[in-house]
Amino acid sequence: MLTVLAPGPLATVQDHGRRGWASIGVTTSGAADRAAHDLANRLVGNHPAAATVEATAGGLRLSAGRTLLVAVTGAPVPVTVDGRAAPFAAPLTLRPGAVLSLGLPPVGLRSYLAVRGGVDVPPVLGSRSTDTLSGLGPAPLAAGTLLAVGSLAAEEPVVDVAPVRPPSSRPVLRVLTGPRRDWLTAAAWSALTTGEWTVTADSDRVGLRLAGPRLDRARNGELPSEGLVPGAVQVPPDGAPVLFLADHPVTGGYPVLAVVTTADLSAAAQLRPGDVVAFRPAELSRGRAAPPARPGR
Repeated sequence: MLTVLAPGPLATVQDHGRRGWASIGVTTSGAADRAAHDLANRLVGNHPAAATVEATAGGLRLSAGRTLLVAVTGAPVPVTVDGRAAPFAAPLTLRPGAVLSLGLPPVGLRSYLAVRGGVDVPPVLGSRSTDTLSGLGPAPLAAGTLLAVGSLAAEEPVVDVAPVRPPSSRPVLRVLTGPRRDWLTAAAWSALTTGEWTVTADSDRVGLRLAGPRLDRARNGELPSEGLVPGAVQVPPDGAPVLFLADHPVTGGYPVLAVVTTADLSAAAQLRPGDVVAFRPAELSRGRAAPPARPGR
């Protein structure tokens, strides 16, 4: 058992999400930074289906009810146990009564806490994820929330530490042409894929609102609502694009100019207000995207 003493700005339970329900208006949701979530589970020897705690901008504090093996990944927060520094991106044993605290990450936004066995909350439509848009799944964590530990442990972990690079505050994300590129001018595609965009404060797990050059329409009128996917770059009438993340709506009526490649969505999920992002066309070879571009500085 884990007891939440403080949730920080936002802490939720996340797994791989609830797939296959878009026809009834339910998005997949799940961990925004899937790579960091998966790494945390591997470090404690969990089954891939195990749920973790996604902490936004640090501030999470929890108390262990018994001896637990945990790991923290994602945005590189300072980790302490009972006030003493503890390792990041490495397995860590908590003794009964120990208090684990996450500080403020210097870069990135979302950190992931895995506990061996997984966070055990009642699944909804096959997932333990919190969907902040629809309200499905467990409520965001609050002080006093009790988190049971499940039984989704696999083989004992054999890794001491995972040396991973911190997220970039100026990533370059690869994009494919969106299904409604023809609804925007040629200059709009050029502006999207050659310029830089600033993440605004009006951003969350649903999507990132971006400030930069205005992206102009080539057509008047509006589209009927059509399906959306994670990574869709939608352009509302004001010309300021929105990059959709894990909790995106399943449909939308504004044209989608581009779609970020799946491999780059974890980098997008770590962007916070004020960060700068660039988009570049993905180079396709035999149906696969090229390796990630080097982050700008």
